[in-house]
Amino acid sequence: MSDDVVRAYTVRLELVDEPGELLNALGPISRNGANLLSIFHERGNLTPRGHIPVEVDLEATPERFAQIVEDLRDAGVNVIQAGAERYGEELTVLLIGDLVRTDLSDTLSRLETCTNASVADITLTAADGTGSTSSARLRLATQTGEAEHVLETVRELADEKGLTVIEPLTPGGAQ
Repeated sequence: MSDDVVRAYTVRLELVDEPGELLNALGPISRNGANLLSIFHERGNLTPRGHIPVEVDLEATPERFAQIVEDLRDAGVNVIQAGAERYGEELTVLLIGDLVRTDLSDTLSRLETCTNASVADITLTAADGTGSTSSARLRLATQTGEAEHVLETVRELADEKGLTVIEPLTPGGAQ
């Protein structure tokens, strides 16, 4: 494939919650002639560093994409992940239980290791502190056709760790 072929890419960013930050992040994409496909801006959720997660899907040549990533970083935008889009499906599940004691980090690592999935977003809630029941909403990105395998792996890990799974969550509450 030649380097002038336009491909789809996804860039995952962390933005400070200040006016103009999203526009600042879109500037390098526009200036480098990329075609914007979608923006997923989760203002209601924060990353562990307290920033807003933003996922941008775009089309560009490999050379232009590399320049976009470089220009984003030069503009002070925190680029979490940048690369060719390899995920065609997303699913959201809720894990409930003693997520801290059962090592949520281990659960997430094993989920990514055992499947073709990536944890696109996580929201952890521990209303009574980390020593009791907590919940985590996981947004998982996976290859097309792999969602059921990912769900089965989530179920197995939850069973092993004594966690409850509510799945899959869909937009608008329909299941």
